[in-house]
Amino acid sequence: MHIPLVLAFAAVVAADTTTTINPSTNWGTWDGWGTSLAWWAKEFGNRDDLADIFFTTRTTSFSGTSVPGLGLNIVRYNAGACTTNSINGESMVVSPKMISSRQVDAYWTNWNSSDPSSASWNWKVDSNQRDMLGKARDRGVNHFELFSNSPVWWMCKNHNPSGADSGGDNLQTWNVQNHAVYLATIAKYAKDHWAINFGTVEPFNEPASDWWKGQTGTQEGCHFDVSSQPPVITALRTELNSRGLSSTLISASDENSYDLAVTTYNGLKSAGVLGSVGQINVHGYQEANGKRDVLYSLASTGGKKLWNSEYGEGDATGKRLASNLILDFRWLHPTAWVYWQVLDGGGWGLIDADNDKGTTGAFNQKYFVLAQFTRHIREGMRILDGGSSNVVAAYDAKNMKLVIVAVNWGDAQYLNFELGKFAKVVDGSTVARWATTIGSGSGSRYVAATDTKISGTKFWSWFESNTIQTFEVPNVTL
Repeated sequence: MHIPLVLAFAAVVAADTTTTINPSTNWGTWDGWGTSLAWWAKEFGNRDDLADIFFTTRTTSFSGTSVPGLGLNIVRYNAGACTTNSINGESMVVSPKMISSRQVDAYWTNWNSSDPSSASWNWKVDSNQRDMLGKARDRGVNHFELFSNSPVWWMCKNHNPSGADSGGDNLQTWNVQNHAVYLATIAKYAKDHWAINFGTVEPFNEPASDWWKGQTGTQEGCHFDVSSQPPVITALRTELNSRGLSSTLISASDENSYDLAVTTYNGLKSAGVLGSVGQINVHGYQEANGKRDVLYSLASTGGKKLWNSEYGEGDATGKRLASNLILDFRWLHPTAWVYWQVLDGGGWGLIDADNDKGTTGAFNQKYFVLAQFTRHIREGMRILDGGSSNVVAAYDAKNMKLVIVAVNWGDAQYLNFELGKFAKVVDGSTVARWATTIGSGSGSRYVAATDTKISGTKFWSWFESNTIQTFEVPNVTL
């Protein structure tokens, strides 16, 4: 579905509209919400307060402010590509524009031995990111993904893990197997020594994109032509299986946009390797544009799980986040949604932070916008058709609870929700609700209320302009 950005923001709901929730739909069983660790955890991975804020739903004090935890249950761990040692006189090449906080230490330091107990491996590096991985596990995170931004520098043609000089393929052909060995070894070591079971391993990061260049790169990155991806996937499957990790799925290919993901999916299908791919990952940087519906159709037809495994932008207000997230629910139908860097500057972080200086600032409004989703749409819920372009719905069968998240982009008004298609709705039931103002100024930040009740099969609530509200309706049966 191609939706112009201006229309996504200008989807004004008419005053006193009624939205009918459709209980007969099933857009998948929700796996959860998450974040990638990488850069922010490299700096802040020893912080228990941050672990509580992101990986529990408890109220936590941070810089004198009490905030509701997001309750994320998915973590993506970045296998680094950088080392400082030399190998037979050869050393890593660092891009002139490389940002130091985006250099992640690699465990495999040289090509002398693939034995993880040998001197070629250093399992003490990257301690902060690894610490946050453990803190997340201890707080209930139950989905772990291992991903690579680039093969380790000594596997790259120019020894630069930020990309080839031309922006083309940078993995040496004779190191395809070693790239697979590296990732499979970390997955096995994590299981045996860290009590971490990676459910998926992703060998690529935005591989079809051409901006991974050695002279301009600010982070680790590596281009892989679509034709270069199948050998890596095949090798990784072999290496995982040989270590007793046959149940660990390969996810691919974390393309930057929905459209690129469609092209890559078709390329992998033509190459005959989709049987080795258990999960389709895509990034949400195309925002309001792109073929979300086409990618969903391909994944569902192919029997593949579909995740939006990375999303981020510099809008601290939460407006773009809410709009694009609702578009994902309505058209992409992922079963998980992962924010890129929860701590970052320039509006990108949920908390404003400088990962190089190690300083943290205020909570951005987008944090509380995201909380409207993450604290209520929980793992195991069935995603339903919310019935409108501004509504998301999910059903909790165990607790017979309906969750509705709705945004009002227009003038202040009442929004009505009709539940007459459900088998059972209890007249007079109290509907708990929470509200957050979308914007950069003052406003509500996840304010709870219990002033809403079911009247017959309907309830309604007053929405200020640019407000998001979440409702939990009890005693509902599909």
